[in-house]
Amino acid sequence: MNFKAIFAVYSKELVDSLRDKRTLVSVVVIPTLITPALIFSIGRITMKVVERAKADVPAIQILGGEDSPKIVAALKASPKFNVIPPVDDWKERISDKKLRAAVLIPPGFEQALAQGKAKDVVIYHYTGELKSGFATDELTNFFSTLRQDTLKRRLSDRNLPPDLVEPFETKRENVAPPEKVGGNSFGGFVPYLIVILCFTGAMYPAMDLTAGEKERGTMETLLCSPVGRTEIVLGKFLMVLTGSLSAMALAMASLSLTLTVGGALLAGRAHGIPAGAAPSVIPSISPMGIIGTFAMVLPFSVLISAGLLTISLFARSFKEAQSYIAPLIFVIILPAVIGILPGVELNARFALVPILNLTLVCKEMLSGVWHWQYIALIFGSSCVYAGIALSLAVRMFNRESVIFRT
Repeated sequence: MNFKAIFAVYSKELVDSLRDKRTLVSVVVIPTLITPALIFSIGRITMKVVERAKADVPAIQILGGEDSPKIVAALKASPKFNVIPPVDDWKERISDKKLRAAVLIPPGFEQALAQGKAKDVVIYHYTGELKSGFATDELTNFFSTLRQDTLKRRLSDRNLPPDLVEPFETKRENVAPPEKVGGNSFGGFVPYLIVILCFTGAMYPAMDLTAGEKERGTMETLLCSPVGRTEIVLGKFLMVLTGSLSAMALAMASLSLTLTVGGALLAGRAHGIPAGAAPSVIPSISPMGIIGTFAMVLPFSVLISAGLLTISLFARSFKEAQSYIAPLIFVIILPAVIGILPGVELNARFALVPILNLTLVCKEMLSGVWHWQYIALIFGSSCVYAGIALSLAVRMFNRESVIFRT
């Protein structure tokens, strides 16, 4: 194997790729600018929608309550509710988002409350609808306050201390370090994003260096050069791997900067404090976990790059290569999503499943948990899978029926 020839092919493909605007867009521009900007924009829009929903005074209807005038008057006087006149189709109105919630006050509620025999209050709402949920929360708080005030008044009338019904409080205190908390809450998203970026970063270079060259008619010229086919395919593979790792690294760096600066800005606006005084929204993650994650990503990137290169070799044109590779995104996403699901824990069986093992082990490492036996098993199996994929790419490139497929 001539490493000098491999490097020469790699250098040639790198220069050509840097001159290709489409490659630069897919490997550099989209991961560095578009992806973080999209995430930031979604976060900003979501925050605005939630703020507007909270600021909106929900329309509610009171069912019953004719014999509970004080409670009805308090609901109508509250600036948090817009009590509308009774309508018969209130259920349909809630489902159509014209009415946010309805509260049923049972007959004789006010009098029964004074006697300690009150029945339950029922709140009707639209489960999963944002504004209906806010209205339900406000109604729940209203009646919770009423319950507490009633309880305090009863204790005061009997000259009893308030702590008679609440002799103690239960407090929660976190004992896990910030790295574990941040890794546990944010660690599942990072490997998922890395998997997607590695795939998308390798996708375009793989198609362009194989099917693209066939379509342009430059593949034959390259094969006539005094370089062996193994050196050619390895040089092309290194270019695809460079695209995969570059897209991932650039996107993660840009995303971190976006979340640090833009996240603090959003947090400051949300809480009404200066942007410079707002804390970063990025959870604390173990630095060693980040290093370990990037180390585990390397064999995965080799596997993805070699696999995409092999598949693209079979295509006669760039468009045909796209039709082969595009559906693979679902094959990539599925195990990555499974790894994010709660309750899915790393074990010896999952350690042998590609992509799923990477997601699970990276989530653990970012939390500061190091299962060395599983890490060794995952890294070793990933290297084996990567080696098989790379050898298959070399083998396919040496087959005339694949290179000159018509």
